[in-house]
Amino acid sequence: MVKAVRVIVALLLVLLGTAPAHAATPDRRGEKEKWTGTWAAAASGTALPLPGASIRNVVHTSVGGSTARVRLSNRLGIRPLRLGSVTLALQEHGYFPRPDAVPGTMRRVLFRGRPTVVVPAGKEIVSDPVRLQVPGDSNLLVSVYTPFDDGPATYHRIAKQTNFVAYGADRASDVHGGAYTSTVRSWYYVTGVDVRTARAAGSVVALGDSLTDGVGTTPDSNSRWPDRLADRLAALPPRHRLGVLNTGISGNRILNDRSGPSALDRFDADVLRRSGVRTVIVLEGINDVMTDAAGGDGIKAFRKAYRTIAERAHAKGIRVVGATLTPYRGHLAYTPEREALRQQINRYLREDAPFDAVVDFDAAVRDPRRPDRIRPAYDPGDHLHFNDAGMKALARAVDLKALRG
Repeated sequence: MVKAVRVIVALLLVLLGTAPAHAATPDRRGEKEKWTGTWAAAASGTALPLPGASIRNVVHTSVGGSTARVRLSNRLGIRPLRLGSVTLALQEHGYFPRPDAVPGTMRRVLFRGRPTVVVPAGKEIVSDPVRLQVPGDSNLLVSVYTPFDDGPATYHRIAKQTNFVAYGADRASDVHGGAYTSTVRSWYYVTGVDVRTARAAGSVVALGDSLTDGVGTTPDSNSRWPDRLADRLAALPPRHRLGVLNTGISGNRILNDRSGPSALDRFDADVLRRSGVRTVIVLEGINDVMTDAAGGDGIKAFRKAYRTIAERAHAKGIRVVGATLTPYRGHLAYTPEREALRQQINRYLREDAPFDAVVDFDAAVRDPRRPDRIRPAYDPGDHLHFNDAGMKALARAVDLKALRG
């Protein structure tokens, strides 16, 4: 009788939205469920710290699951980072972005059974499993309270997402977001969310620069090409479905560090250590071309870098899909010499690269009449990046069969 009363009370609390933030509990689902990445962001740099603040990060899932876990980063920090509390919840829908959680979904995130954790400088951590039914194609709130943060704070600068900040007391567990009176367009500390699911066969990582990061797209619309790729994959049967992890960094290079670690330097953190990775799509190199990063080595430097990526991925059993570099005539960085190098790189990618497959993004978005330019319908105005329609064209160009082999 007592047990029955407790069950009824718990159900009423959830229905009324008055349940407190629940602690994480171990997942004991069937063996068919496996950890798969559903969302990711790369640590792109550092920002001023937010001591005594709660940051409510809004992240968009690609696949759903019965249980989740959160990845938090101090990878680019120089001092230990103390996290006072972390929570996970579904975001309440609204016409405008809002910091409110769906009642009954707020969960406390634990680390080895504790609500607080210290992340050493240069490290990332993964939380305990959190029992929460996470839908695919939905927004989650990852709220982080930092009582003492001397900084610098590891973050992802260009989120193309409205995130929220509450100053003062710990507001991570607030269901109603009234205390979150400030907004930022960056993700702080959070670099990934994984789910346990039997309805996906793993994940695919999109490794890239601003073209992958979403520059040129409508904010809060989840219109980056990896988002649109996730939409296509979601329509497949579970045995062919993949989570999509976007690890693009605006300004990123493949040959050397700029706007975050180079693609080679961050390959372990942003590809190999992610959950359930089966394939990586590599769209890197245009920033190197536009800044003459290869120096006198030219195409040789790119061949070496692409070969290194292929070898490191294949050593872990991960497929590699190379992507051709897209046109950019009309941009301030364009020169005929750099265009000639882009064409050399694309010829190599199409014909000789040691990849398992190639997606021809160049062919998908170039103007047929002026192939060194983007189609006008895909150009947001800077002649380099892509608007929402252009991102959709990139996603359509991906052969879904190439992602699973």
